[in-house]
Amino acid sequence: MQEDSHVFSDARVLLGTPNVNQTEKPVRLVGYIIEGKSYWVATDRFDLSAEQVALVYKLRWDIENFFAWWKRHLKVYHLFARSKNGLMVQILSGLITYLLLAIYCHEQHGESVSIRHVRQFRNQIRNEALQQQAVKQTVVQKQKRKQMTKR
Repeated sequence: MQEDSHVFSDARVLLGTPNVNQTEKPVRLVGYIIEGKSYWVATDRFDLSAEQVALVYKLRWDIENFFAWWKRHLKVYHLFARSKNGLMVQILSGLITYLLLAIYCHEQHGESVSIRHVRQFRNQIRNEALQQQAVKQTVVQKQKRKQMTKR
């Protein structure tokens, strides 16, 4: 381990209690500190340095935090796409949606995005769509009546 490394432990261990539930093969146990908090990671990746293992798990946690934020703010609980491009489209469209909502909330209410404003906006869009649908239905009904009277 390097002297300036945030890794404080790197060992090959068997996990569990001997003769009860202990792992058969040894695993690598890496301990590291980030922002004053200690983390321990058990992995079977012996081909990476301890610093690389710590970095991979830190990046993985960053990704988990991003998706937690995404789910919390955009109320998206499932990824529908399975391809790399499909996932990128879904993620980017979600971010664009959030940014548009942020702009709307800032311009209309002078506030950051809040679930209350998002609901108001959603209801406003739904009401406008229902009104447009009612107008279209009225027009179609009038056209049908005209056709019926012509016969």
